[in-house]
Amino acid sequence: MSDQRPRVLVLGGKVTSQHPVTQVLGQFCDVEQFERMEDAMAALRQREFHAVFADMGDFLPLERGLVNQQSSMILNTIGEGVCIVDSEGICTWSNNRMRSFPPAVFERVKLICAQARSIFANQMSPTQEKGATRSKKHTFQAEDDRYFEMITSPVIDEKGDVRQVVAVVWDATSGKRLQQKLNAIDSAGRELAKLEGEAIGKLTPGQRLQLLQDKIIKYSKDLMHFDHFAIRLVDKRTNRLELVISEGLPPEALDIDLYVQPEGNGISGYVAATGRSYICHDTEKDPRYVLGIHHCKSSLTVPLRLHDKVVGVFNIESADIGTFDEDDRQFAEIFGQYVAMALNILDLLVVERYTTTGQLASSVVQEMAQPLNDIITEAQTLMEEYIGDDSMRDRLNRIVTHVTSIRTGLKDVAAGPQRILGSEHVKKQTDPLLGGKRILIADDEPNIRKTLAEILGKFGAVCTVCKDGHEAVIQIEQADFDLVISDIKMPHRTGYDIFAAAKRRSERVPVILMTGFGYDPHHSIVRASQQGLSTVIFKPFKTEQLLEEVRKALNPPPGQPATQPVKSPQGT
Repeated sequence: MSDQRPRVLVLGGKVTSQHPVTQVLGQFCDVEQFERMEDAMAALRQREFHAVFADMGDFLPLERGLVNQQSSMILNTIGEGVCIVDSEGICTWSNNRMRSFPPAVFERVKLICAQARSIFANQMSPTQEKGATRSKKHTFQAEDDRYFEMITSPVIDEKGDVRQVVAVVWDATSGKRLQQKLNAIDSAGRELAKLEGEAIGKLTPGQRLQLLQDKIIKYSKDLMHFDHFAIRLVDKRTNRLELVISEGLPPEALDIDLYVQPEGNGISGYVAATGRSYICHDTEKDPRYVLGIHHCKSSLTVPLRLHDKVVGVFNIESADIGTFDEDDRQFAEIFGQYVAMALNILDLLVVERYTTTGQLASSVVQEMAQPLNDIITEAQTLMEEYIGDDSMRDRLNRIVTHVTSIRTGLKDVAAGPQRILGSEHVKKQTDPLLGGKRILIADDEPNIRKTLAEILGKFGAVCTVCKDGHEAVIQIEQADFDLVISDIKMPHRTGYDIFAAAKRRSERVPVILMTGFGYDPHHSIVRASQQGLSTVIFKPFKTEQLLEEVRKALNPPPGQPATQPVKSPQGT
């Protein structure tokens, strides 16, 4: 059949005019003969031929024409603009993409090419190897705030002179903006992590968390453009996702109890359980979505990580469908790592340090090493994705450098010793404020609760000691106390649980919480401070400080309700 025979193109010439080439080939092939090279090349562009027959003198021009045609087709297909600029600064050829750029951009490209030609000419060495070229990278900003990058390369003739410059140009706006955002995230992350001991030491516990909360809200809004979000941390004791910071969410969304479970606890529970970020493009169609802002249409939830564990979630919501994409996820994950690290630094930072307790605890260093490594790993992964983009890689290298500097700041992080400074110098004496007062002391450290009872007992107080939170709550429910002093982190109950139990018993009973850290994992300080907590003292503390805070709690300043004395029941 005809369509099974080879198709041959014959270009008319001297040989074909003197010999019956077409007739001979026609016996075995389907032959198409053309007298003009332009027609032959057009046919080659439109359909496939198995062979081409032409005179020797015509074949080479035909081959070159086809190569040039294919090269032009390739250059017109690629996404970058390509042009050739001569010694006069005139563009002698450009592809379709180059011609699609605004005229001002095209003129800027030609100007850079002319400048590059001058530089190439001055750099050419008489001993330079033939065919060797030197390329240069250029970046410029257009009037419409778009960024362009280009590479110029010299075209060198047989004499070694630079005759033309070839430029490859592309729109780098998205990459540039990504650089700027990564740089901003790095800067914001360093600000979050900049929690120096002396500055923090001048603030109350509530002020410390408020400082961090204000920073997180500011950067989430200004940098990430997240207007509605919540940060929840995992309560290790109950596995509950406890709300720490929120912005723009209604009370009913904040009151929902969520736990670290992949099912039945919303998207936040799923992310905390699996450690995988989750983009909800349409809340009405996603069965995992629970409740957020009014008329919420989409959400983004990323895990907060410290070393290999998920310590919480960062949940962002939007009133529009499909607001969040993979770039948002990537940015939120990097920002979330800084948030988790800042929260953890607050949790581990000893606020009051004395010369006897100024050494760095190795366990703290180990705990912080892994999250810092995670940030470096994230940055290095991004660097691999941007091989060849030196500007982006420089930005990512800066993140690595800054994280390294944060490591240096860990010298201020340490755990306080479990003792009260100066307790050995306290002598028995009469004190009208403390004499006969019933004081409950709860701490899981035997030395702390014993020393506290001995100090206050020397001033005439009647102390009841409890070894854990459960025992303390039972004592509070069964008896009245003039003052409750409790550690924040104890087995079975948190400091807030004890505070709440004391307030249920009597609104007037003062409560003092103790901790060695500026921020507690169960957020007892902030929650209790909002409901009338007397004060917080930080371990290691001096005996004089303890007595001063106890006296203030038992005898508050004018304008605050005085503690009602209670009768001491029989027994201890």
